[in-house]
Amino acid sequence: MKNNLIAFINKQKLFNKHHKIVVAVSGGIDSIALCYLLYNAGFSIAIAHCNFRLRGKESDEDEIFVKKIAQKLKIPFFLAHFNTKNYSESKGISIQMAARDLRYAWFEEIRKKNNYDYIAIAHHGDDEIETFFINLIRGTGLAGFHGIKPKMGKIVRPLMYSNRKEIEEFVKKNKIKYREDSSNASLKYIRNKVRHELIPFFKKINPEIEKIIHVEINRIRQVEQEFLKIVEEQKLAIVTKENELLKINIEKLIALENRELYLYEFLKPYGFSGDIIHQISDSLTRESGKKYFSSSHRIIKDRSSLILSGENQVLTQSFKINKSTKKIEIPICLQLKSIPYTNQFVIRKENNFAMIDLDKLSFPLILRNWEAGDYFHPFGMKGKKKLSDFFTDLKLSLYDKENSWLLCNKNGDIIWVVGYRISEKYKISTKTKNIYFVEKIKK
Repeated sequence: MKNNLIAFINKQKLFNKHHKIVVAVSGGIDSIALCYLLYNAGFSIAIAHCNFRLRGKESDEDEIFVKKIAQKLKIPFFLAHFNTKNYSESKGISIQMAARDLRYAWFEEIRKKNNYDYIAIAHHGDDEIETFFINLIRGTGLAGFHGIKPKMGKIVRPLMYSNRKEIEEFVKKNKIKYREDSSNASLKYIRNKVRHELIPFFKKINPEIEKIIHVEINRIRQVEQEFLKIVEEQKLAIVTKENELLKINIEKLIALENRELYLYEFLKPYGFSGDIIHQISDSLTRESGKKYFSSSHRIIKDRSSLILSGENQVLTQSFKINKSTKKIEIPICLQLKSIPYTNQFVIRKENNFAMIDLDKLSFPLILRNWEAGDYFHPFGMKGKKKLSDFFTDLKLSLYDKENSWLLCNKNGDIIWVVGYRISEKYKISTKTKNIYFVEKIKK
């Protein structure tokens, strides 16, 4: 088995004898086998063990067992204790997902801190089949069926060439001790249901089902590679990036024959569920203004684009600006200065500049988001105008409206709709003696 392991590592270009490897060892048969195989093959390894505090005394005994193996082999040992239940509840995720998030984050932390090259996980061929069925049950799109990749970034899986039966034979032949996790027999976990009930059921129908699924996974992986090339071509034509925003052109998206499929691929990295993506796809020809949310991002359906941004709530607090303030960087970046007015002064007409009659101002000034019902007297226009109508005239997107800022006098009057127009009331005139000069700086 050791020769097969080395051959697989070389074929998949996982790592070599010059690399340092952190091996994730739970104490179970798979991780123990991986640890001994890599050690006996002459690789430079360390052991990392997580105590998730989920099985009381049993978890502590696993920890002691794994630590003794590290001492026996005279290799470095890393240990972490996690309050997995509290983390699960605070994040609103399952215990299994919580444990996964915690251990992978910690593995990467110790890898970097201790100058290791890769993290070795003991997944094998049977895990790939179980994952295939789990993803089928949950619904994960094409990517859920391409199998467990032997190498993803700094994560390597050297046992993917093997299966559970071969691992059991190796451990038995070499009289290697391991810990049996009692939770592996519990049918409350979906993986165990798949392992102990679903796969045996299919094997009764076709004893070769595992071999067949491995073949199909390989085909799906090849199809996915070709498909993703096409997705990337369409993405370049349809999706654009502007500052911190992604914009998906609605007209071009609608023209695609399978628009929901492409939309799923475009939005998959941002946590949107299949149901939400279906709703977005279904709304493309309807009126604008609708919002959709994932746990981390938001989409606004504008007239011509789907606008993707981080899911930040619109700020409602206000910020004070004193007369002595020269620069602010939160919530937006503004440079401010007072200068005397002379006949040689040249008025800047760019939208990111505001030149205001200083003597009409009362400090501290207020910087805030716009609110429904706001109105002001736009420079160059007759009479007051609702800010909502002003934005409509400018054809601003909903995102741009929500992220607009107002520079206001102490009494609440709007001085400048930042980046768009100053108020007629505060413009420079022949009577102006001092100018308050404000520039909006792009971050």
